[in-house]
This record gives sequence, C-alpha cells and structure tokens, in this order.
Amino acid sequence: MPITAADIQLASRLADAAGAAIRPYFRGQHGVELKDDHSPVTRADREAEAAMRKLLDAEAPGDGVIGEEYGEKPGVTGRTWVLDPIDGTRSFTVGRAIFGTLIALVEDGWPLLGIIDQPVQRERWLGVAGRPTTFNGKPARTRACPALAGAVLATTSPHLFGEGDVPHYMALVAAASGGHVRQGPVYGGDCYNYGLLASGHLDIVAESGLQLYDFAALVPVVEGAGGRMCDWNGDPLTADSAGHVLAIGDPARTDDVLEAIRATAGHGSHDH
Repeated sequence: MPITAADIQLASRLADAAGAAIRPYFRGQHGVELKDDHSPVTRADREAEAAMRKLLDAEAPGDGVIGEEYGEKPGVTGRTWVLDPIDGTRSFTVGRAIFGTLIALVEDGWPLLGIIDQPVQRERWLGVAGRPTTFNGKPARTRACPALAGAVLATTSPHLFGEGDVPHYMALVAAASGGHVRQGPVYGGDCYNYGLLASGHLDIVAESGLQLYDFAALVPVVEGAGGRMCDWNGDPLTADSAGHVLAIGDPARTDDVLEAIRATAGHGSHDH
C-alpha cells in the first residue's frame, strides 16, 4: 500500500509529540538509568515513546508498533511503525543536540517512510519511498564524491561495533583518509549523521550492531536525497538485516566503499 498524505501527516505529528516530551528534559533532570544491556535510558526516552504509541493506538490501531523502550505490538495490516524516541541517548544526557527521534513506517519488512527529527534545533528530515527527501520542508540532496580518498566518513563510535567488525571499519578509514591521519573520521552523531549526509555535508556513514529501530527511518531519508543505504555486503536494508549499515552519499562510490570495508576479510565478502 503506497504511503499516503495521511501517513505523512501522522508521522509528522508523532515527531511533534516526541519533541514536546523531550525538550523539557534537555540539559535538565532527565533521570538517566542503565538498561540491562548497559545502554542509557532517560525519562525523556520513555515519555516520548509513550506519547507516540498513544497517538498510534488512537489513529492507526491495526498497525504494528516496534519501539526501543516498549517492545513490539503486533499488527494486522502488514504495516509497522518503528520508533526510536531518542537515538543518541548518550549525546542527549550530556547536552549535545546531535541526537534525534526516529520514526519509520515499514511494510512487509521494507522501510517506506522515515523521519529524522532533532527536536531541540527543530530540524526534520522526511523521506518517502519514490519521493525527494525534504529538510524542514525544502529539498535535501546528497553531494557528489569524486573519489573515496578524501571522502568525509562518520560513525558514532567503533566501540559500539560488533566483535570482528573494527578491522573492516579501519580499512575503510584508511581508504577514505588517503593516508592522511589528520583527515580522520567524524565521531559521535548517531542518526544525525545520516541527516547531514542527506543534506550534503558528509559522504559516508558506517556502523555495526544497529537494531531495526536504529536504521529503518534512515533508509527513505538517505535514498530519497540521492544516496544509497545498504549493509556491508551491499544488500538492501530490511527488517531482516543484521545491523551492519552503510550510508553512501554518492552511489558511484558504493563499490569503492564495499571493496575497502572487505579489505581485511581475505575472502572477498563480509558474511554475517
């Protein structure tokens, strides 16, 4: 079922609701705790997701919901809303406005609508399959990248990567830096990096260990801006993907990026 104007309006209202819940806690008493996996969670995370779920229960009761904080609610329509109320909770807790709310509408495993919303700076990227991505209502476009050497690469932190993935990432760093260590990667940023890539400020984002709620919303945003999203094997990202994520602003660099990230594998592919 194609994405409708009503779907886009509902997604935007979800982002508004999450932002209203988050802003009062930014640089305030957010009550950070550690979850069982030692990742941080705050009152803002929980209240923002609860606000979005309340809206979905009222307006799209047949759709499924997957959220980072409150798990999965099965649906009956084949459509699932995928929510990450604060992607980048660590940045949020230290007062850095480079976190974001992620909202995706996934149908039969494929992300068809995505929002990256930065509620403090009031910046919003909206991506819909088959349509141009917008940033605060105006077209967003990735930039050309003539060569991998010199490309601006970003990741949140290689400390978050899965075991065995760091050497592949470092091979990509080496290829992008062209041997100039001072031109190293941009660190930090979580979902905000993908918005910056969609708006033409970064060339590549590489991450490992992501969950569906971390990447589903990014796919329509980046691809609608002219970029490419795939896993470390070059395959499209779906609900079944293992969490190895690449965003490439200039699709012409895709083969170069995949070749570099496989460089230490010794068998020509990166299997997970």
